[in-house]
Amino acid sequence: MMAKKKVVVAFSGGLDTSYNVMYLTKEMDCEVYAACANTGGFSAEQLKANEENAYKLGAVKYVTLDVTQEYYEKSLKYMVYGNVLRNNCYPISVSSERIFQALAIARYAKEIGADAIAHGSTGAGNDQIRFDMTFLVKAPGIEIITLTRDRNLSRQEEVDYLNKNGYFADFTKLKYSYNVGIWGTSICGGEILDSAQGLPEEAYLKHVTKEGPETLKLGFEKGELCSVNGKKYEDKIAAIQAVEEIGAAYGIGRDCHVGDTIIGIKGRVGFEAAAPMLIIGAHRFLEKYTLSKWQQYWKDQVANWYGMFLHESQYLEPVMPDIEAMLTSSQRNVTGDVILELRPLGFQTVGVESPNDLVKNKLGEYGETAKAWSSEDAKGFIKVTSTALRAYYLAHPDEER
Repeated sequence: MMAKKKVVVAFSGGLDTSYNVMYLTKEMDCEVYAACANTGGFSAEQLKANEENAYKLGAVKYVTLDVTQEYYEKSLKYMVYGNVLRNNCYPISVSSERIFQALAIARYAKEIGADAIAHGSTGAGNDQIRFDMTFLVKAPGIEIITLTRDRNLSRQEEVDYLNKNGYFADFTKLKYSYNVGIWGTSICGGEILDSAQGLPEEAYLKHVTKEGPETLKLGFEKGELCSVNGKKYEDKIAAIQAVEEIGAAYGIGRDCHVGDTIIGIKGRVGFEAAAPMLIIGAHRFLEKYTLSKWQQYWKDQVANWYGMFLHESQYLEPVMPDIEAMLTSSQRNVTGDVILELRPLGFQTVGVESPNDLVKNKLGEYGETAKAWSSEDAKGFIKVTSTALRAYYLAHPDEER
């Protein structure tokens, strides 16, 4: 008797991955291992429900692969160093986590000697590329199965199949689809599909419960978040969660992002990401005080590429560690506390306390007093600086601006 094909399903507990587990078990007679790669988006209760549901769907084994710390150490902290916001808007929330989920699934598949890996991505999004590319590189020779994509299944077809075989969940009730992670929640469907509409209040998972205002102080050490309102955190994930809890109560971090997908079409996604927007906003503000002009300029250039490569499934590109090295070096003086003022649906930066504050110096105070040069020095500097322009307009006196 031939052994059954051993298949690892990247299992989130959602509709597509639930369909995959049941169909592979019942229709393709596979030995299915459901693996949930958690990058901080699942509660203990959700993980317990995932385990119970995986066995109901026919899996022979369920595992949770917790890679939250790996995600932080290998990518998330560099996204903070680089103040990464795609199109100056989106903190690459859940999409950046997909690579680390895929890496964890690939490791697990090789560990158990799997014949195939299955995931529930459709053929119209970015996640199919992030999963497939990672598996092709890190799990070569292991077959990739994508039932939803290959069979072009509709949501209703998957629901009907599961119901027909005795599995019922609230899939049909959901107007929106959500992906929740440590770095924010993405929201698809509903009004997002209409370019002229925004998301209504009920589309968000977290709602405004505070009226404010409220002061929030975030502490950084060499670019890493280390304290929240004076409380020190060794566990950076716990620090992010603390900021999220405070910011989410004000509905901070809501927006809709429109951008170019990897496959070439325009995509639109809603999101709520209180912690990323507050942390990046505070970090960027601190850098204005502690970095030189050219440090800021060149760091922004490479950080833009870092975010782009993360989004476009190029995390494994060999240049990424080189960019990370530059970003790390740039943070050596980014230490201090940032004061923010929170209000419903927004915040503002107030001030900075840092031993490396370059605004405080012995040479002069902007717009006030010059301590390191005389008025004659200033006039000479301005005259020399204007030399190129004066030379040009002497040669072209008829040009007007």
